[in-house]
Amino acid sequence: MTLIEVLIVMALIALILSAVVLGSGQMASSRLRHSSTMITGAVRVAFSRATASSKTVRLVMDFQDNAIWLEEGDQPHLVQSKDASGTGGAEAATVAEKQALEESSRILKGPTAPRTAFKEIDAMGLVASDPGKGHKPLERGIKFRLVKTPHDFEPRKEGRAYLYFWPGGQTERAAIQLKIGDNDEERNAVTLLVAPLTGKVTIKDGAVELPDVQDDKDQSDREDPGTF
Repeated sequence: MTLIEVLIVMALIALILSAVVLGSGQMASSRLRHSSTMITGAVRVAFSRATASSKTVRLVMDFQDNAIWLEEGDQPHLVQSKDASGTGGAEAATVAEKQALEESSRILKGPTAPRTAFKEIDAMGLVASDPGKGHKPLERGIKFRLVKTPHDFEPRKEGRAYLYFWPGGQTERAAIQLKIGDNDEERNAVTLLVAPLTGKVTIKDGAVELPDVQDDKDQSDREDPGTF
């Protein structure tokens, strides 16, 4: 082979590699967007379901399986801030939550109010006949980075995170961050900001912190530009 032929082959290889790298990045970004849209749809369903059924509904976000599903409470539920189990005062659902609840029970003596039990429901709002079948995984390679709600003392980065919806049309202010693969850099993430009074979701590039509420004006989100 002549030098010119070698250079041509090397140039072709460089072009092919560039196309593969750029294509994979675009595909990952597309999967990230699709996962964000799926969670946005789940928030809409949960918000509407809580209002229609007059029952507390919660969106479950599982960090281990990177999946989401909806659950419905068996009684009215008031979220407890900084609850040790991470469930906001609901009945423990995982081994880690049960262990945390047992530990807090040893510290805090005396009678406690019964905790709300939640059961999985399907996308149509009916009780799931086959629990676990309705779990919706995030797109391939997309993972939860963290979830921050007011009832958690610290952002949740493992186990399960919960977002609650109440009858009458209200939810928690929340920041749900997704990332591509194991890259935990802030610029590699997108953030879904959930408005508490309307349930609207704003998708922002990067890792965005949950806004602090300073007054009633901050709490109101009836006019929340950039949401869908």
